[in-house]
Amino acid sequence: MTGYKDYYAVLGVSKKATEREIKAAFRKLARQYHPDVNPGNAEAESKFKEVNQAYEVLSDPEKRKAYDRYGEQWENIQRAGRQPSGEAFGDFGFPFKDFSEFIESLLNNHRQTAAQYPPQDVEQSITISLEEAIRGANKSLILNLDEACQICQGMGQTKAGARRCDACGGTGRGRFNVLGVNMTCPECGGTGKIGERCADCGGLGVTRQTRTLSVRIPPGVRDDQRIRLAGQGIAGGNGKRGDLYLRVRIQPHPKFERRGEHLHTEVEVDYLTALLGGEINVETPTGSVKMKVPAGSQSGAVFRLSGQGMPKDKEKRGDLYARLRISVPRRPGDEEKRLLEQIAAARKKG
Repeated sequence: MTGYKDYYAVLGVSKKATEREIKAAFRKLARQYHPDVNPGNAEAESKFKEVNQAYEVLSDPEKRKAYDRYGEQWENIQRAGRQPSGEAFGDFGFPFKDFSEFIESLLNNHRQTAAQYPPQDVEQSITISLEEAIRGANKSLILNLDEACQICQGMGQTKAGARRCDACGGTGRGRFNVLGVNMTCPECGGTGKIGERCADCGGLGVTRQTRTLSVRIPPGVRDDQRIRLAGQGIAGGNGKRGDLYLRVRIQPHPKFERRGEHLHTEVEVDYLTALLGGEINVETPTGSVKMKVPAGSQSGAVFRLSGQGMPKDKEKRGDLYARLRISVPRRPGDEEKRLLEQIAAARKKG
């Protein structure tokens, strides 16, 4: 996190905003600043990314709780937890056995964390377009994670020249903080022995690992759906990896709104077509289709286009619902105006 941002201010909602209010604010702003609506506008693109970042945090109950409780330090505090699935400590939902373990996780450096804890699951968000959610997509995901050094197994030191740790007297634990909490020795990482500093990680016990994964997003994926990638999480000191959970975020579309397996859109119809009937082109996420408009159609009428919605399975799809918006010319031509006046006069006569 490069700096603290007031995500509530970014979305224009109060800190007491409900999940529905946050989603509504996000949809409004996302449509306003969407790249498709603002082509070539760098400022709108930056704002769009900021809005997505705010929604990513405030739409996730645990991230929002951490953000509300710890402010600009919320990500650092959250990283102190070991795994998403574990026994919660307090009312926050962090996986600590007791208060001592919580304090220890905050005070210890990366060396003990990597050595002491097993492989960790990790969650990442990935943003896709509505079109990608419909047809599926292959996405590249870059992961930058602090993982246990595989040279020293997260200890920060090698076994060469090992001697008894003077700080803990070889016990591996002691009271090393102002709170008097019994914790893992920060010098030896709990082994009771001091060896030579690991040259690969510089004694930290962790190294920043960058990996690029190719991820397949299945057709019909839902917003906020989690996709599990087994064995792609954070590696522990034993070299084994936890799992990676991808939380899918679907960008709001400027023309289509998704409701379950169906899509909704608004189409503009010329007033004469609505009056006399005819055929119009309706844009769908996968192309344009023809739709018949019955004579006398009213503004707000909804028509169903079967099979033009979201994928249900490999063969079936939901529907697209098109709501009519009848357009009337602001300044009709002279001939059109003359004919309309004749029609108006005829209607008055009866």
